[in-house]
Amino acid sequence: MSEKRDYYEVLGVSREADEQEIKKAFRKVARELHPDVNDHDPDAEEKFKEAAEAYEVLSDADRRGTYDQFGHDGLRSGGYQSQAQGFGSIDDLFSAFFGGGGFGGGSRGPQPGADIGVGVEIELEDVLDGTSREIEFEAVANCEHCKGNGAEPGTPINTCDRCGGTGELRTVANTAFGQMVRAMPCDRCGGDGRIPETPCKECSGLGRRHTTKRHRVDIPAGIESGQRIRIAGAGHAGETGAPPGDLYVEVRVAEREGMTRDGQDLITVVPIDATTAMIGGTLDVVTLDGEDEIEVAAGTQPGAETQLKGKGLPRLGTSRRRGNHRFIFNVVVPANLSEAQLRLATELDESLTDENREPKESGIFSRMRRAFG
Repeated sequence: MSEKRDYYEVLGVSREADEQEIKKAFRKVARELHPDVNDHDPDAEEKFKEAAEAYEVLSDADRRGTYDQFGHDGLRSGGYQSQAQGFGSIDDLFSAFFGGGGFGGGSRGPQPGADIGVGVEIELEDVLDGTSREIEFEAVANCEHCKGNGAEPGTPINTCDRCGGTGELRTVANTAFGQMVRAMPCDRCGGDGRIPETPCKECSGLGRRHTTKRHRVDIPAGIESGQRIRIAGAGHAGETGAPPGDLYVEVRVAEREGMTRDGQDLITVVPIDATTAMIGGTLDVVTLDGEDEIEVAAGTQPGAETQLKGKGLPRLGTSRRRGNHRFIFNVVVPANLSEAQLRLATELDESLTDENREPKESGIFSRMRRAFG
């Protein structure tokens, strides 16, 4: 930002704003620029420095008077230099103005381990009683050689002489707002407060290593595709003194040909001959429990439905009560009829009356009539 903007414009206040309005406006702008909510803006750091500089000037009566009369040139000729430009990163800036947490919090402290997400696929049959799967994934884990403390086994771990074991360094800076305390992780011990005398040869003293982990996951009955299972503490290892992250396993239920899931119900479209639809009969079908038989009522219309109760899927977490397996009939009109078949079809057509041609109130037709009145 080579050309300085008007300080009142930066904070979004009028030239008549009082001290409280200016302070409130600065905190609002600062919150909008905080990395936790504004990580998409690469200019956030410079924008915050600009806002901090505006606040330094407008919150000080003498500086504000000079600025109101002579603008930026008046401040420069008076030897003013912004304290905000002296800080390194945006984290340092927030620590200086609001404390280590950004808005009054403590120091950063050891960071918890990150979460891990993996996927696993199961068959539709596995939904009936639940199942288990062993998954393999890459993760940061505590070093087994040093048990995570970063020291070669049998060697001492000393208190860091730079931070005195606190894990952080504090400096005091004089700013326009008074003395500001900056806290940051100790650069010698990395915020741990301790330093191994002989670093672990396996992890170079880090206490953590990149490794391949395996975990057996229990998948409950009734689970649906896209649902996730959380396994607490199975994610990446945290820094020393911080908890590990969690493992999230997203379950995908493979599609089964001929079966569509609708909650706890299963739906299968069954093709039947027009003659079977007319005279009725039985039909062999496949369910998750094996082969079964359904009845086709005489006069079945296209879109009509029947069901086998208790042949669907269970509710999540239980395998006792199951939904139904519904079968929707698709009446197939025969083609490529022989002369003899055409004669029979013609005789049948000539014998039909209006009573025969009136469809029964069933299946998709009745559902549409009920829906539309």
